[in-house]
Amino acid sequence: MTTFEFASAARIVFGPGTLGRVGAIAASLGRSALVVTGSAPERFPELYVHLAAAGLSWTIHQVVGEPTIACAEAGAAAARAAGAEVVVAIGGGSALDAGKAIAALMRNRGPTLDYLEVVGRGRPLAAPSAPVVAIPTTAGTGSEVTRNAVLAVPERAVKVSLRSATMLPAAAIVDPLLTLSLPPQATAECGLDALTQVIEPFVSRLNNPLTDAICREGIRRGASALQRAYVAGDDLEARSEVALCSLFGGLALANAKLGAVHGFAGPLGGAFDAPHGAICARLLPLCFAANARALAERGGAAGAALLARHAEVARLVTGDPDATIADGVRWLEALARALKIRPLRAFGVDAGALPSTVAAAQASSSMQGNPIALTTAEMTTILEAALEAPT
Repeated sequence: MTTFEFASAARIVFGPGTLGRVGAIAASLGRSALVVTGSAPERFPELYVHLAAAGLSWTIHQVVGEPTIACAEAGAAAARAAGAEVVVAIGGGSALDAGKAIAALMRNRGPTLDYLEVVGRGRPLAAPSAPVVAIPTTAGTGSEVTRNAVLAVPERAVKVSLRSATMLPAAAIVDPLLTLSLPPQATAECGLDALTQVIEPFVSRLNNPLTDAICREGIRRGASALQRAYVAGDDLEARSEVALCSLFGGLALANAKLGAVHGFAGPLGGAFDAPHGAICARLLPLCFAANARALAERGGAAGAALLARHAEVARLVTGDPDATIADGVRWLEALARALKIRPLRAFGVDAGALPSTVAAAQASSSMQGNPIALTTAEMTTILEAALEAPT
């Protein structure tokens, strides 16, 4: 029997209108909150009404752009100064990651580099994180149910994780109504990130029976609904399905790891001004195809089982019980074209950046879950194709 562990947010509340429960949930965790938002905190008047009705006081902390070490440290200082007992993070993945990092650092005053992976010492947090209520307004990262926060380190041109089991949010409130205003491009890029995050854990060498069940359901729902949400942003059913796909992706990646798409996304996102979802969206069909080829060529007996999972992904995304891996690759490429996914060249990535990107990706934690170790040549070929628009 497979041995595995599964961990997630202590409480998950899903469905249209569930933002209305934030006051009672936050009040059960503390009486004073630090509300972490993106650049437009005025977008969430309903949140403040619910917090006030529950008797909470709060201080707003804005995160402009993707969170950095300095941003997280400033937020932690603000939380301590305000006497905050709980962090309420609302927004996209950047706001949620910032909120989780702030909650961790407000109770851990040591140098942040002590706790960071890759560029730091990777030490465990000395004290448990403060409780977090995570409320996503995009459907992509699944950060509301993961145990890490991705921080940019501009001086090293990388993004790395602050990670601890205590950083799992105390509550995740996933209200699809909050995603209705998401513009088409962000819907597409975030949605393909969500789809990536149910496909990569499913074909991961670290898959387990529980994440398998979650991924199968997430792949089916995300594949059938994403283009509908892109075309008709007010389609609440489609938005809800994509939000579920995103939630399931967060649950899966936290417990079965990811793969090459996210192995590349960390260094590319650190070195270039490219949204994480846009990078993942362009790389998904290319990495899926490259992994399948490598497994077929040199995967052996263990690889055959993982190759069969790629074929199952093809059947799930196409809805065709007879679909082959090649059919799945074509479907993913066609979806990328339909959603007008941008090439990496659009973000300033060029051939000169490929060697360092490959080297950094090979050292990333995400690559630990990839179904097979890709060669430098294979990884370079993926990036060369990603420089151009989907064909």
